[in-house]
Amino acid sequence: LIHRNTMADWVGRSTALLEPLADAIGRIVRQGGALFADDTPVKMQAPGQKKTKTARVWTYVRDERPWAGQSPPCAWYQFTIDRKGEHPVSHLSGYKGWVHADGYSGFNGLFGENKAGEMACMAHVRRKFVDVFASQGNAIAEDAIRRIAELYAVEKEARGKPLAERVALRQAKAKPVFNDLETWLHAQLPKISGKSPLAQAIRYALGRMPKARPYLDNGHLELDNNSAERAVKPVAIGRKNWMFAGSEGGGKAMAIAFTLIETAKMNGVDPQAWLTWVLAQIADHKITRLNELMPWRYAAFAA
Repeated sequence: LIHRNTMADWVGRSTALLEPLADAIGRIVRQGGALFADDTPVKMQAPGQKKTKTARVWTYVRDERPWAGQSPPCAWYQFTIDRKGEHPVSHLSGYKGWVHADGYSGFNGLFGENKAGEMACMAHVRRKFVDVFASQGNAIAEDAIRRIAELYAVEKEARGKPLAERVALRQAKAKPVFNDLETWLHAQLPKISGKSPLAQAIRYALGRMPKARPYLDNGHLELDNNSAERAVKPVAIGRKNWMFAGSEGGGKAMAIAFTLIETAKMNGVDPQAWLTWVLAQIADHKITRLNELMPWRYAAFAA
């Protein structure tokens, strides 16, 4: 991995010791009733060539803080040499909870009978209308943005509340807005050119909203996939500091580094202090007791 970040370099040199800890974080993520999934491109040097190819870093996040859950937040990263849908299917093999995701078709293999449930992202829906309004100043796009903002106002009120209270708030305040938005969008579509960017935004919204509706009845779910989008930002920002992964092995080491560093940060723990503590004892630590080395356990130890 070609990287200027000394923290990630340090983790990379300790991959053999730290990989089981990253794997344990991955298991914790997949034990949740709901998770967030996203991916982002990275460059990888093609074997035996001076060129690079586009690889992917996938992130899966478990974050129960919005509904006052008991599990610490975790982010699990995986590196693959391409973006084939077989990768998320493999990463989440056997998972039957809910997966927040954008509309990328590669995630479709996760969903179905005896598989995971799909929760669409309303932030992606909103973004389409924001783009139209920014370029055209369209009144219909502006109204769609305003209506979606009403849904987010309810979410602001529901954040941090217990599951039953979240559902009650959404049923009373968000469901009428959601239903009205869907009906209103259907009514707008015949009024505009079918080839216009606005029509494309409306069709996208109408295609995704039935898959966003589950959040109204389930307090474990969020209105958007922003938790995963926040988790891929460090990778995107990192691309400005490093050129490419030198190999598939380097990419996998990078994924381990991001898993450990970002999970520590999500728990308010300094990654370098935590990993220094971990490396001092992990070699002699039983693999069945890796939970004792997690960042939230270090936070209690350091306190």
